[in-house]
Amino acid sequence: MAPRRLLLVGEGNFSFAAALSETLDASARVTATCLQRPADLARDPVAGENLQRLRERGTEVRFGVDCTRLADAFELHQREFDRIYFNFPHCGRKAGVAKNRELLAKFFQSCKDVLAEEGEVHVALCRGQGGTPADKPMREWHNSWQVVAMAALGGFILSDVHPFSCEVVPGYKCTGYRSQDKSFHVEGALNHIFTRSLPFEGSQPRIFRIKLGDQWFSFAEPDALVGKLNRGFLEAPSCHPIRTINEKLIAELGKAFPLQRLKCSFPFLPEGSTSVLTSWNCDSLSAAFWISLCEDNSNSESLTGGTTQDMEDFLVLFSEFSLLKDPGRDSKEEAHEEIYGQTKVCLRPSLLVHVQAVIQGPDFLPGSLHVLSGPVFRKCHILPFTMPAFHETLFILGFNKNLKDGYLQSLLDHLKGALDSLLIQTLLEGSKLSSSVEFVFQPNGKDYIINVKSHNFGSDCAKDLIIGSVTTSVTSIIHKDQCFMFVSMNLDLLAMLVWGISDWRMLWTFDHRFLKNFVPGKIEPFKSYSLYPPCYVHDISFWLDEKKEFDELEFHTVARAVSQDTVISIQFLSRFQHPKTQQVSLCYRLTYQTCDKALTPQQVASMQSRFRKEIQQRLHVTPR
Repeated sequence: MAPRRLLLVGEGNFSFAAALSETLDASARVTATCLQRPADLARDPVAGENLQRLRERGTEVRFGVDCTRLADAFELHQREFDRIYFNFPHCGRKAGVAKNRELLAKFFQSCKDVLAEEGEVHVALCRGQGGTPADKPMREWHNSWQVVAMAALGGFILSDVHPFSCEVVPGYKCTGYRSQDKSFHVEGALNHIFTRSLPFEGSQPRIFRIKLGDQWFSFAEPDALVGKLNRGFLEAPSCHPIRTINEKLIAELGKAFPLQRLKCSFPFLPEGSTSVLTSWNCDSLSAAFWISLCEDNSNSESLTGGTTQDMEDFLVLFSEFSLLKDPGRDSKEEAHEEIYGQTKVCLRPSLLVHVQAVIQGPDFLPGSLHVLSGPVFRKCHILPFTMPAFHETLFILGFNKNLKDGYLQSLLDHLKGALDSLLIQTLLEGSKLSSSVEFVFQPNGKDYIINVKSHNFGSDCAKDLIIGSVTTSVTSIIHKDQCFMFVSMNLDLLAMLVWGISDWRMLWTFDHRFLKNFVPGKIEPFKSYSLYPPCYVHDISFWLDEKKEFDELEFHTVARAVSQDTVISIQFLSRFQHPKTQQVSLCYRLTYQTCDKALTPQQVASMQSRFRKEIQQRLHVTPR
């Protein structure tokens, strides 16, 4: 392994460099720099003594290095530093927060040119300067240096923060307060550790090709689902927490019931078939994502706008669709699409659409628990625990009608035991259970929702999350003497509860650091590598089209698509009706925030601008 390379910028009297160099092993290479020239330090005996110590250890020292232009100070072969330190940055004298924010922003933009891919940037700030919740007390945002937002301008995220301790580097004396030979007030100071973010690029929908019978079709993934199709989280040998929680849940229930694992590889349902539509999935279908399949006789290599994938991967997509009529289309539209080789299909909104195929199949065994798992997709409002794509596991149990009460109670008891067993695995020794499972009986007199009251998300108030449902039915034509129960579980919400993952979007990240949190065979609380991401708020108001009904669900879906899932909240503010024209205007507030990437105000402004154009085009409203 190559020796670690450390770069120190903004050194005042070089006491930090001298002290740090004596704590490192011989393989570490330190480069200590300062903005001043040698003549500026000639009268400082402490600096002279520290420089002598550094030279004796063979440490490289450079003068006149501007930390906002590091690429100018180092040739290409001299870069790739594993760690960059900047302790108590300050513009000097009585510079205000705006000037110091500018210094930080330029520093981080400069760091990206000389930092190794897996490197870290350490920035020590006095109490309150950073503007994060780690500061005690926390300053008002506008009065802080907004260090996380400034780092985002260079493509960095805050990955760790801890108290700055001078005792760790004996002999360090931080000077330069207001350009004087005075120490900064380091009590309550924090060391902020930043790492590179994945690039925040405008992702284009991928193009997929699938084969139905002898005909090939192609389609683009919906804008609101970019990066969420065909991820394979449930497939072996994935170590994703979604698969881990699914296998553990199935194993627990397998102790009480014989299991029949079913592969989620159902073909398309016949177009126009309504046999799968029941009262408990019609609502889901109305919020489904509809896409157009276009006849495609080209080679996969000639596709643009997407990535070429193995044919086995495409076959997985079969299970993500149901070929059904779009309730929003009329017969003329269908005929037009047929002429031009297009077929309208929907991404399945729930595994419940497959229930009839399972219980009427020749291999269905009453008394056994049939298990089906896979991703599902549905449009939804932007809320903290609602998601347009998640993984569902469906348990199907058939039994004699006369034994209904016994089977129902047995299934509920074992399901509660399995969920409780999973939810206590991340508790520290001596802690009390922080989540409780309850089955809430529904007004229809036969169904339940599975509710979890949890404290696992760092809040003093418990959150009620609906993670699944239990449905009873007697719809089978083949098994007339049988009663059936269907248990649907949202695996994403369950994984969030078990590991304490506060943001569902983190489950879909492409950042490899996410999976490093999960050790096979062991469940430990999740530790995020992106802390305190800043929020950006924008308001939007628009006039409604009197001839068209405003679709708020579609409004949320467009926001999700345009922002690449960075809009975390949409708040209705007001409704105004013009006294003369009677035209109606609505006003909403959008809050943008990422969970795993650096997001800048400029990127948000661009998204907001595009959002205004998209709602005008898709929803026929007129932005004000």
